[in-house]
Amino acid sequence: MSKPLKVALLGAGVVGSQVARIILNEQDTLEQRIGRRLELVGIGVRNLDVPREGIDPALLTTDLEGLVSRGDLDVVVELIGGIEPAHALVQTAIEHGASVVTANKALLADELGPLSRAAQEKGVDLYYEAAVAGAIPIIRPLRESLVGDEITEVMGIVNGTTNYILDKMVTDHLSFDEALAEAQALGYAEADPTADVEGHDAAAKAAILAGLAFHTEVTRDEVFCEGITGITEAEIAAADQLGCTVKLLATAKLTSDAGSVIVKVHPAMVSRKHPLAAVSGARNAIFVNSREAGELMFVGAGAGGAPTASAVMGDVVTVARNRRRGTAGHVGAAYTHRPVAPIGESTAQFYVSFEVVDRPGVLARCAAVFGSHGVSLRVVQQSYLDDESSAEEHPARLGIMTHATQEARLSQVLSELREADFVGSQVRMMRVEGF
Repeated sequence: MSKPLKVALLGAGVVGSQVARIILNEQDTLEQRIGRRLELVGIGVRNLDVPREGIDPALLTTDLEGLVSRGDLDVVVELIGGIEPAHALVQTAIEHGASVVTANKALLADELGPLSRAAQEKGVDLYYEAAVAGAIPIIRPLRESLVGDEITEVMGIVNGTTNYILDKMVTDHLSFDEALAEAQALGYAEADPTADVEGHDAAAKAAILAGLAFHTEVTRDEVFCEGITGITEAEIAAADQLGCTVKLLATAKLTSDAGSVIVKVHPAMVSRKHPLAAVSGARNAIFVNSREAGELMFVGAGAGGAPTASAVMGDVVTVARNRRRGTAGHVGAAYTHRPVAPIGESTAQFYVSFEVVDRPGVLARCAAVFGSHGVSLRVVQQSYLDDESSAEEHPARLGIMTHATQEARLSQVLSELREADFVGSQVRMMRVEGF
């Protein structure tokens, strides 16, 4: 009989414990799928005293460095998260000839390029399906199924916490604080939700998706990032009037000359005609546009122990099969050098809202500001802010949707409006998709 493939697991939290139990309890099924038996030889943890039902305490160790450097491992599964010590441990595992499966989006957003090259040089695999959108299979389609096509855009909802919050603001008319409190009570949001609501989690995933889609290296620091904390109920209502809903989108897109990429995370008014608009609750969805295959949509559970463990185990089986054959996938390394373009070069439609004093000529002056910077108007909304209809002058709110324009032009419009004597409140802007 063939010797079992030796697997080490780093981390035994919500996902890690699920992965350990699958390997331990489904050995016969996994052997049929792989052609070799998997043997879980060690689990690296921080604390040996935490009870872990169904896991033999003899497998546990706090010597993670010693575990990954033992030299006889076939697969290391990294699920501890964060940059360090995860980076050093993954690097050590690769140097000692082990293939690696990880769900660590933070690590990959900064180190995917160097780690991919290290794995290729050692002839081992680096797989990370679970790092983006949980159980949704998106990494493998991008780097394998669509590798013969040219992807032009990847856009998605990749953070379930923010999607849940925005969905509650739209459907139940909750304020941001009320929706966040509900998400925390249900376990969708952490006690400190900063990484989610400020867009940092989505930005890490956007960097990974952009690198894969366009075969180039993109780091998290290169991703334009704007969170959802500033979204107002008035903007939610305005989106509804326009036939839109509000989503936090992660987008990676080729520029028109295909010489660079735009990578960004921001809230947007999404037309209800767009498939992403219907993605509710804590679900994730990723929309891919390519030249030959056209539009593709991937939807499913974006987080949670079982869905994420499913994605991890899919990678484990694939890596183990490669190991049995004596091969490695050698996928994921960048081979083009497209720079990330500044956000000012991005093109989109925009919704701009601000207060004005309602008197003759004000609307024309507003339109002139947009026109002077080459920005054309598509929709104009106007609403009064009080009931004093007999007053000579009373405040009104204008909401203006533009046609597609370069973001740098729109920034000039916003700067001029903020200095205008006929604008009476903070000028706000939100991007628009699919309208």
